Amino acid sequence: MRVTLRIWRQKSANAKGNLVSYQVDGISEEHSFLETLDVLNQQLISKGEEPVAFDSDCREGICGMCGLVVDGTAHGPLRQTTTCQLHMRSFKDGETVTVEPWRAKPFKTIKDLVVDRSAFDRIIQAGGFNSVAAGNAPDSNAMLIPKTEADIAMDAAACIGCGACVAACKNGSAMLFVAAKVAHLGHLPQGQPEAKSRVLKMIEQMDKEGFGSCTNTYECGAVCPKGISVNFIAEMNRRWLGASIG
Repeated sequence: MRVTLRIWRQKSANAKGNLVSYQVDGISEEHSFLETLDVLNQQLISKGEEPVAFDSDCREGICGMCGLVVDGTAHGPLRQTTTCQLHMRSFKDGETVTVEPWRAKPFKTIKDLVVDRSAFDRIIQAGGFNSVAAGNAPDSNAMLIPKTEADIAMDAAACIGCGACVAACKNGSAMLFVAAKVAHLGHLPQGQPEAKSRVLKMIEQMDKEGFGSCTNTYECGAVCPKGISVNFIAEMNRRWLGASIG
């Protein structure tokens, strides 16, 4: 299998970038998209050229590091699939594929396809945690949690913080990410003591980072590799309003 990759190349954060085309041969349909980038880098290194910089870690679809815009869609054409779990059988032999980094004001491009997503870390540091000392882990049956609440918390906790929601949003909004983190703790007993301060602090930090507002286009939910529901945004707005007036 042969593909042509049009890849965004940018030497540094302050340099001007551009798309560069590379022809990659010997690709298997079973290769993941990141493995195809590995093959390309091997070819570039053998020629004495600089390899393409891109983020990856687990390559199992659970860490969120592999965020790339593939043919204009965050993580590529398959729904609820991370870039590392996107396989080349989703493309045609001889196809040209365009690969770019996340595009958002708070996500500065560091080099090539690598972006700085530390803004998400600062939002979590602002309130996405429990600071109440809980001691040792209790018996699993000692704290009764309704199954409906536990299921909602687990659905929200599935967010891997990849930033696809931001990259897909025309406003560069981080509302889906923040809403998932607020809901994750907000539906569990351990998260109740700081529920009000959490939503206020996280939204305040989100605004400080320069993320845009939500205008309900739902692109965030469409590209989320873990299928996080946009309903969490409405829930977070209700929590924020309640915390603001009470």
